[in-house]
Amino acid sequence: MNQNENKTTTAESLSEISAQLEKIITELLDSHPQKKGSVFVIGCSTSEVTGGSIGKNSSEETGKIIFETANRVLSSKGIFLACQCCEHLNRALVVERECAEKFGLEEVCVVPWIHGGGSFATAAYYGFKEPVVVEHVKATAGLDIGSTLIGMHIKEVAVPVHPEQKFIGKAYITAAYSRPKLIGGERARYTAER
Repeated sequence: MNQNENKTTTAESLSEISAQLEKIITELLDSHPQKKGSVFVIGCSTSEVTGGSIGKNSSEETGKIIFETANRVLSSKGIFLACQCCEHLNRALVVERECAEKFGLEEVCVVPWIHGGGSFATAAYYGFKEPVVVEHVKATAGLDIGSTLIGMHIKEVAVPVHPEQKFIGKAYITAAYSRPKLIGGERARYTAER
């Protein structure tokens, strides 16, 4: 295969990854709508998406297409995207400054890069208009691409969702949304009835 054929194949696979991601996010938001101004967290192993082992085969191109697709889809609905870094940065998150200010998130001083934060978070840091890195968010929904463990950033109570599309590239997908806690005892009601 010559170099031009390889670039075409790569472009086709990146286009397929983008289409798969858009389908999954749309399915989740259609089945569990999120309020405008809420936070949607994504953790992503580009290594897993491209068929490698998490943390071993980062792909800048894959990170960039996943960030661009997710940011486009979510921002069109007025939802903030929070991009989770890898465990080397304690799973900190890259968000727009507007998101950090709205939710009172404390900024930390670090710049993700491909081997310390991962390709997806790096793409977010250089792709957002005014990026900041924060340690915690309480997102109302999210997507875990390749078993990156986003649970620490989902608001209680996290409810798992199994989308129809189970993979992005070679990475297994888990999605989640949150619901308010059910409180009370045997006399509690959870719907408005008289």
